[in-house]
Amino acid sequence: MQENTSADERLKALTDKLENGVSDIFQSGQYAEYLAAMSKFHHYSFSNSLLIFMQRPDATHVAGYNDWKNVFGRQVKAHEKGIQILAPCFCNKWTQRQKINEQTGLPVQGADGQPVMEWVREQRVRYKVVSVFDISQTEGKELPVLGVSELTGDVMEYDGILEKLKTLSPLPVVFEAFPRDAKGYCSYAEQRIVIQPDMSQQQTVKTLVHEIAHAKLHLPTGTDPAERPSRTAREVEAESVAYVVCQHLGIDTSDYSFAYVAGWSRDQDMTVLKASLERIRATAAELIDGMEGRERTPPRREQKPQHTRRSKRRASNVR
Repeated sequence: MQENTSADERLKALTDKLENGVSDIFQSGQYAEYLAAMSKFHHYSFSNSLLIFMQRPDATHVAGYNDWKNVFGRQVKAHEKGIQILAPCFCNKWTQRQKINEQTGLPVQGADGQPVMEWVREQRVRYKVVSVFDISQTEGKELPVLGVSELTGDVMEYDGILEKLKTLSPLPVVFEAFPRDAKGYCSYAEQRIVIQPDMSQQQTVKTLVHEIAHAKLHLPTGTDPAERPSRTAREVEAESVAYVVCQHLGIDTSDYSFAYVAGWSRDQDMTVLKASLERIRATAAELIDGMEGRERTPPRREQKPQHTRRSKRRASNVR
């Protein structure tokens, strides 16, 4: 029991460290600079976001050709194919219609008994196809970033850790190159986890734990989709679990994970992280216990004493 208690205390200490680290980033000048840059990107409609995802699933920061050049100081690379979306185009059109009396709401008639007509200007919206480009399709001035873009370094007992994580994963794990900037992904449609090969050992372990956390926490079920955590919450939870598990394994992902969580939590401060702490702790504990070959048993609830003779006789038989 003491082991479980101390393990729980260690988990709390790690999640406290995560909270403090993310909070420090929120308060830094670097974070303000990062937010200022991010605010310059357009917020696309659901339809356009879907179009972007269908054409380039790995897209992270999208802007038009001129915006990349004039706002961000970057140039679209030669021969890059644009991502096509729909842009609203507003135009005015004069039309003639019957005049309506504003007080009575009835058509106005002239002295000859005929309806009085008037010209009105209507604003209409048409849509045209325009091209935008992801940051991976551009080069030039670097955007402000948080933390580090990739972990480096080796991991003690790397092969053994990898095999244990694979056995704990709800979905099969494959190492396979794919045409995205992402380091891995959890595919519910394909029912597998895919990890980019040839990354550092630290990055590979961290990414694998992140995707396993998605598989454990976020597999779609038959429940109401509205009850599923938002994408922000899903990413915060997965990266937080990865941070806690990696810290337990002696892999310090602070520079990567703190920035990752802060990036997804922008404009929401610590709200998402705080709301997910129990799920994060429970999933991290499950993975840690599984890697150490033990099952976590939930703590017993304290029973209120039963003040009857019958209950006292039963209690006396317990050893």
